[in-house]
Amino acid sequence: MSLNSMRARLLLSLLALLAAAALVMGASSYRSVLAETEAMFDYQLRQMALALRDQGEIAPSQAHTLSDEQLDFVVQIWTADGRSIYASREHANLPARALLGLAEINVAGQRWRTYSVATPGRVIQVAQPVQIRQKLAAAAALRSVLPLLWLAPLLALLGWWLSALTVAPLRAVAAEVSQRDAQALAALPTAGLPDEVAPLVKALNALLQRLGSSLDQQRAFVADAAHELRSPLTALKLQAQLLQRAPSEADRAAAMAALTAGIERAARLVEQLLALARAEPGGPALALQTLDLSELVRGVMADCHPLALARGTELSLHADMPVQVQAEPTALAMLVRNLLDNALRHGKAGGQVELSVSEIAGRPTLWVDDDGPGIPANERERVFDRFYRRNPGAETGSGLGLAIARNLAEQHGAQLKLLDSPLGGLRVSLTFA
Repeated sequence: MSLNSMRARLLLSLLALLAAAALVMGASSYRSVLAETEAMFDYQLRQMALALRDQGEIAPSQAHTLSDEQLDFVVQIWTADGRSIYASREHANLPARALLGLAEINVAGQRWRTYSVATPGRVIQVAQPVQIRQKLAAAAALRSVLPLLWLAPLLALLGWWLSALTVAPLRAVAAEVSQRDAQALAALPTAGLPDEVAPLVKALNALLQRLGSSLDQQRAFVADAAHELRSPLTALKLQAQLLQRAPSEADRAAAMAALTAGIERAARLVEQLLALARAEPGGPALALQTLDLSELVRGVMADCHPLALARGTELSLHADMPVQVQAEPTALAMLVRNLLDNALRHGKAGGQVELSVSEIAGRPTLWVDDDGPGIPANERERVFDRFYRRNPGAETGSGLGLAIARNLAEQHGAQLKLLDSPLGGLRVSLTFA
C-alpha cells in the first residue's frame, strides 16, 4: 500500500490520532492514579495514627502485627518530653519526631512520609518509606493503563477495516471505469454512493455525456462529409472521362471548363468542411482582441468583390463610425465572409447586397441584407444544420455556410438571427454581447 494512497494516508492519520489519544489518556490516567494512590496512603497513615491515639495503648496482639517485617508502616511513640517509648519494629534509621500532621523527612538518604498526632502525654507518629509508596502507586497506575495497551491493537485493526470500508466506493468506481472500453460512455451508477464520492461520479458522468455528444457529432460530421464529398468526386471523375473522350477542340474546352468548375466546387467544399471542423464547439479558446468591426467588414467585402462582379451584384456598406468588438480577427473574418458569401450566392443575379454596422444599446451589430427569395420563418432554424439545403437541385452551395457562421458566433459570445430584409430577401443579424 503506497504512502500516496488515500487509504494509507487515512490509516496513518487514524493511527496517529489513536496513538496521540492513547498517550494522552494513558498519561492522564497514570498521573490521576498516582495522585489518588498517594492520597489513599496518606489517608491510611492518618487513620492508623488516629486509631492508636484513641485506643490509648497497644495490645500485645496488635504490637505483634505492627512488628511484622512485611508491613510497610512503622509506628513510633514519644513522651511529651521527647523520650522514645515505642517502635513497632527495629530499624537502623527510623525517622525522627516530625511536625504534627503530614510531613516528609529524609533519614540517611531515605525519604519517609509521616503523620504525627499528639495526646496530652505522648506523640504518636506513623511513617512509611516514600520509595515503597511510589512503587505501589506506580504499579497501581500501570495496571490502570494496561487496558489501553491491549485495546490499541484492536483499535488499529478497526481503523484498518474502516479505512478499507471508506475507500471501497472509490475502488468500485475505479473498477467500473477500468472494465469499460472506449465506446462504453454510459453513465456510472450513483446509487448508494457516499456524499464525498457522489460529486466526483456526477462530474465523471457529465464528462462522459459531453464526450458521447462530441463523438456523436464527430461521427455525424464524418458521415455527412463522406456523403457530401461522394457526389462532387464522382462528378469530377465523370468530367475527366468526358474530357478524355471529347472528339473536338470545342468539346474539350467545354469539358475542361466543367472540370475546372467542378474542382473549384470540390475545393470550396473541402475548405468549408475544414472551417466547420475548426469552428466546432469544444475547440481551443479564441484569443480575443479589440477590433474595429467596420474595418474588418470592409476587408471581407474586398475579398468577396470578384464574386459580386461575377454575379453582377452591387455591394454596399453603411458604417458611420468605428464600432469596437472583442474578437479573433481570422475567425471573425471567416464568419462575416460566410454570411456575405451566402447573401451573394442566394441573392438575385444583378441585385444588391447591403451590409450595415452600428451599435445599438451598447451592443455592436452587423446586418447583411439581400434581395433573394429569403427563407420562410418555419425553416430558419433548420438552415443552421450542416448540409441542409432548402432546394438541393437549384442551389450550388454545400449547406455549410450558416452552420459555420453560427459556431463562430457562439465562440465569440454573439447571437445570429435570420429576419426579413427590407430589400425583400433575407436579413442576417450578428449581435455581440
